This record gives sequence, C-alpha cells and structure tokens, in this order.
Amino acid sequence: MNDSTFDYIIVGAGTAGCLLANRLSADASKRVLLIEAGRRDDYHWIHIPVGYLYCIGNPRTDWLYQTEAAPGLNGRTLKYPRGKVLGGCSSINGMIYMRGQSRDYDQWAQLTGDANWQWQNCLPYFKFHEDHHQGASAAHGAKGIAPYLLQSDAHGDRASTDYFKLLKARQAGGEWRIEKQRLSWDVLDAFSQAAQQAGIPATTDFNQGNNEGVGYFDVNQRDGWRWNTAQAFLRPTCYARPNFELWTQAQVAGLVIEQDADGGKRCSGVKVWDGHQMVTASATREVALSAGSIGSAHILQLSGIGPAPELASHGVQPTHDLPGVGANLQDHLQIRSVYKVKNTKTLNTLANSWWGKAKIGLEYAMSRTGPMSMAPSQLGAFTKSDPQKEWANIQYHVQPLSLDAFGEPLHDFPAITASVCNLNPSSRGKVSLKSADFNEAPAIAPNYLSTDEDRKVAADSLRVTRRIMSQAAMAPFAPEEFKPGVQYQSDDELARLAGDIASTIFHPVGTTRMGQDDDPMAVVNSRLQVRGVRGLRVVDAGVMPTITSGNTNSPTLMIAEKAAHWIVQDAQAA
Repeated sequence: MNDSTFDYIIVGAGTAGCLLANRLSADASKRVLLIEAGRRDDYHWIHIPVGYLYCIGNPRTDWLYQTEAAPGLNGRTLKYPRGKVLGGCSSINGMIYMRGQSRDYDQWAQLTGDANWQWQNCLPYFKFHEDHHQGASAAHGAKGIAPYLLQSDAHGDRASTDYFKLLKARQAGGEWRIEKQRLSWDVLDAFSQAAQQAGIPATTDFNQGNNEGVGYFDVNQRDGWRWNTAQAFLRPTCYARPNFELWTQAQVAGLVIEQDADGGKRCSGVKVWDGHQMVTASATREVALSAGSIGSAHILQLSGIGPAPELASHGVQPTHDLPGVGANLQDHLQIRSVYKVKNTKTLNTLANSWWGKAKIGLEYAMSRTGPMSMAPSQLGAFTKSDPQKEWANIQYHVQPLSLDAFGEPLHDFPAITASVCNLNPSSRGKVSLKSADFNEAPAIAPNYLSTDEDRKVAADSLRVTRRIMSQAAMAPFAPEEFKPGVQYQSDDELARLAGDIASTIFHPVGTTRMGQDDDPMAVVNSRLQVRGVRGLRVVDAGVMPTITSGNTNSPTLMIAEKAAHWIVQDAQAA
C-alpha cells in the first residue's frame, strides 16, 4: 500500500467490481485499484457448487448481516447473507444465470428517461461477456465469437470505438461461463410435468426476454465447478497486468470528499482500514462503489452522503444531502412450501448417512456430477399468481431436499421444497446507519409483506403451488404438504403463514437507485454518476430502480459492463 494514487479505484471485488477491474485495467496507461474487505477466494468450499451450504453463515465468506424484526414476518428477523470474499456474492450464491424479463429494462428506460436501458440496448452488454453452452446466437454470446459490440460499425463515437478495439486486442469477452446442470431428479422431472399439466409451458431457455415457463436452470459453472467473477475476470488476466493492484482484507471506512474550485463537490479517494491503520488511496479520475446494495449505501452514509437529518442523528457530518441513499430496498421473499414424498430419492435420504455422503463425494471426485455439483435450486418456473396478471409475476425454485432454513440440517424424511417468490414486490424497505462506526453493520429493514398487494400475491402463489402438486404427474410420489399445512386456506391465513415460513432469496437491490434529475429520491443518474458529487459512481445492484423479474447476479454484470464503457467514454470526453 505504499503507492496509493490511482486513476480508478473500485470499492468491492464482487460481481460488478471484478468485471469493472478487468475492463478499466485493459488500458495499460491507467492504474486501477480494486479493494475487497474480505479474503481471497482460496477456500475450497467456494468452488464446489454445493459448498454454498458452508459459505453462507461463515465469517470466512459472509458479512453475517441480520435484518431488523419485520411486522410482515410476524416479528421475525432473517439472516441476510452477502459475500465478503473475492468474487462477492458470486462466490456464495445459487449460481443461477437469469436476466429477468425484457419489460424490466424497458421500465428502467422509462423511469430514467434514457433509452440506453431498453432491453434491446442491454442485450448486447449481456452477450458481450457470455460464454453460453449453446453457442452464439441472437440471444446469447459465446467465447471465440466476436460479439456485436466489437464490430467496427457498432458505435457512433471515437471513444467507444477505441475502447472496444482495445478490449478486442486484449481478447476480452466471453468470460462468463453458462452451462447446463449436471444432474436431474425424477421427482423434479415430475414437478415439471405437473406444472405443464397446470398450464405452465415448458421452456429450455429462461433468458429470451419472456421467462414464463418451467425447466431446469442454466448455471454459472465450468466443468462442474462454481464459476465466480474472480475466476472469470481477475485470474489470470488482471493479475498479469502491472497497472492493476488488488487489496484484500481492506475495508473502506469512507470516501474523501473535497470541494472543487467552482464550489462543487468531488470524490478524490477512499479511506481504508487495512487491519492495522487507516490509509488513504487517491483517485485522479473516478471512484466506483461496487460494494453491493447494502455496502455501497452504507459507505455513502458513513461519508456524509444521504438523508442529512438522519446522518446527523448518528453523529455523521452531512456533506451532501441525498435522501434516497438507503431507501427503496427491494428483495425477493421466497415462501418455502415443503412436501413429503414417497417412492423416490431426494437429497434428504441420499445424504442421511456417512455411506450416502461418501458415495456423493466419490461421484463428484470421479466425474464432477451428482449432488455436490448442484446449485441450491435445479428446477425453475415462472408463471402468474392470478390469470388476470399481464405477465409472469412469480418464480419457483424447486429443490429435491428440505430443511428448516439454510445452514440447518436436512430433514430426516424424503421431501422436496417448492419455493415461490413475488417477482415484483411493492413493499419497500431501507438500509440505514446504526452508528458512525464503519465496523458496525447497518440496520437492514426490507419491510417484507407490508402491502396488501404483496400479501395477496403471497396467498395466491401458495394456491398455485398446491394446484401444481395436485396434478397427475405428481401422484406416483404421494405428495403430502408438510409446510405450511393444508389446514390453512383463507387469504389471511396464507399471508400470515407466509410470514412464518418465508425467507430472503438473497436479491437486495435499489438502495442507490438511478433516476431523472427531477426525481428527489434518485441517487445516481442514468449513467450511474452520484448526483452532485463528481468523480463518483455506484456500479452494483443498488442502482436498479425496480427489481428484475428473476435472479439478480447476471443483471448486475450487465450493469457493470455498461458502466465500464461509460467511464472510459466520459473520461475521453472530459
């Protein structure tokens, strides 16, 4: 940490930060610093797909956040896993590759007034870093196939043309591997058939823009190993670049905010606790906050950027009043219905003995297949909670196992779990300071099930689950509802029971949302620049004004791909 002046500083080596570091350090004339509060991703369970069970709730890899008690969850608090390790949440998540629905991005374009966020203008940025198992197509990208963004006529300005020419010379693109899963289960195949009998069409690709359907998820794996963003974008590419520097176990305590000659505010660097002392790293061009929806909002607030009265009440001197920082928190709440089954194998029974565990381990060691290669959820479905809905508004994650909560033991009876979540919740929460101490975690209040609309969708979605499980395809397995229990039937009963059994599916977004200049709650503009503070952007899931209709990891990568382009483009324009 001797030389602490850089062109670009990226805070957070997670999903977005690793891609940003790769793209910005492609220019050998620019020095790039990537700062990660956690350790390197050399813990073996990170790379074994089923290892999420040993990473979530583990201080080696997880921030160990906890939510505030939620009235909608009948006073319960939830564990709130966030990746604290190189690769961030891509090192501990469910590995599901999911873009969402085209309407999500068209809505962002409408809310920001910027056509760059339309689906058709986001798709090339998804495809640029994809390496899809089906190969290149109109919908997907693949390694070795030049994507549209690398074509000479794809851009109308010299800065963009030069940027992508440089990336082409650096052989960038196609880093994000997407594969089919390496196992299947008879009982999940039957669930898929039952869903089709209930009117949900089969699909082989959830990522075409309309994800309605049922099928097995694609996953971010390579040859049976988890493929996190550290492997995809940092190793060996960035490590081999002399202009790239990585600090791990280095926690950003705040931003350095200075006043320009014209009176405007500028972010000129970061204050970093390296475990022994506080050091300052300076950025001559930009600081990019990529610490996630919780971390980035928290760092802004610690730096005096946020709702001024609230910051002052915690002893933080406000430097820039932005009331939207920490507000607008959205998340997918999964309602975990558990069904006992017969006449089939589930992970509960396969892993209930040392012999069974040994067989599972041997299969993975020999062929990288079997239960150790599986994502937390294998089968997915998107459908409508009510036929009157215009689009699929609920998502299923179906698992050949059951447990009370992640980190708890598997049940001792054969069972499956059909988790369902509301894709577009209307409930809004917040992230706020508990104190001015950067070591103290923020208060996280997702405010789940706080609207009548969300409670109605919760009740209706449980009825959809029951309808699927009652179809003929499931009959050979004699499903018996274990949770929530068939005795609960009314809207009020099901909504209350949802509050008892529901949990986060780890998709917090929106706490630094983008918006138009006349939107007082927007934190960043449509190019992700923090309003009123030069030299500072937020590049992570926090900028989403509304949550995507599906898992949020891959949309975050797309956001980072766009941001890297804009950062270079704006630097040349300046």
